[in-house]
Amino acid sequence: MPKMKSNRSLMKRIKVTGTGKVKYIHAYKGHHAPYKTPKQSRQLRRAGMLDRTDYKRIKFMIVK
Repeated sequence: MPKMKSNRSLMKRIKVTGTGKVKYIHAYKGHHAPYKTPKQSRQLRRAGMLDRTDYKRIKFMIVK
């Protein structure tokens, strides 16, 4: 039986923290920056934490 492979496109976009939470980088910050408010640009800079309800959905994609 072949090895289980991780979804590489997902693995480039997330990091799993030491406590098992999933950290991701926000979308929508690359283009049209002048049209975004300063508050929006500032909040998009921070990393986001994936909600626990999504863990089940991506669990099989991050098999190591």
